[in-house]
Amino acid sequence: MSDTMTGEGPLLRAENVSRIYQDGQVRALDNVSMVIQPGEYAAIMGPSGSGKSTLLNVLGALDRPSEGEVYFKGQPLSKMNDLDRFRSQHLGFVFQSFHLLPVLSAVENVQIPMFETRLSAAKRAQRALELLELVGMGHRANHQPKQLSVGERQRVAIARSLANQPSLLLADEPTGNLDSKTAAEVFELFDQLHTQQGMTILLITHDPNLAACTQRVIRMKDGKIVSEESNDPEDLATDRARHGDPADDSKHPPGARRVTVRRANKQ
Repeated sequence: MSDTMTGEGPLLRAENVSRIYQDGQVRALDNVSMVIQPGEYAAIMGPSGSGKSTLLNVLGALDRPSEGEVYFKGQPLSKMNDLDRFRSQHLGFVFQSFHLLPVLSAVENVQIPMFETRLSAAKRAQRALELLELVGMGHRANHQPKQLSVGERQRVAIARSLANQPSLLLADEPTGNLDSKTAAEVFELFDQLHTQQGMTILLITHDPNLAACTQRVIRMKDGKIVSEESNDPEDLATDRARHGDPADDSKHPPGARRVTVRRANKQ
């Protein structure tokens, strides 16, 4: 991995990315281009089969594109020799199914990504406990997954994803297995990670409530990005000014949001 990575420019950039399966018959991704800026909180939405998870896998270096390129801090992933090392150093992953090891306690599960680092056992345990406290699970540190609720398991999984201080957190349907109350708690946790920790987050969700908590919603269909919607107040103000639309509370009551639609793919 190159040492020339800098904090300047986009954190993550996909350029004309396609992923093709079955001898070219299935294009799971079709000429996708997108950018994630440092500190951004964005969601990907779309119907089943639209390419959301495939895109997240390609962006997270879990799969390689058939065409196009993904850049992380300006460096092409295709030129990196050790993608396992890259992922462990720069990315955190949260999955719908948690993927916790059932024989390990919460604090032991959180330490797993740290085993490839130079941290001592004591330092690993200390950091794992700090992360569990961060996600509200310090009191359950010594419990195994079977002793935790599904919401608690997801909190442990989120703590594990932060173990190596990643630059980018990628989450695939993180509330898909949760009831509405527990999902709302996870929404709040992601929001805290973004606002208080400055975490860059890109997640897949079918939940419009979770998507509304993000700054930007990227919509996919048939392997393509078809639109983007901004939830950022600054973007909404710019959109309103561009269209000569004054900030009228009768037209835009509190909580209402208007979208800015942009085509993300190059034609």
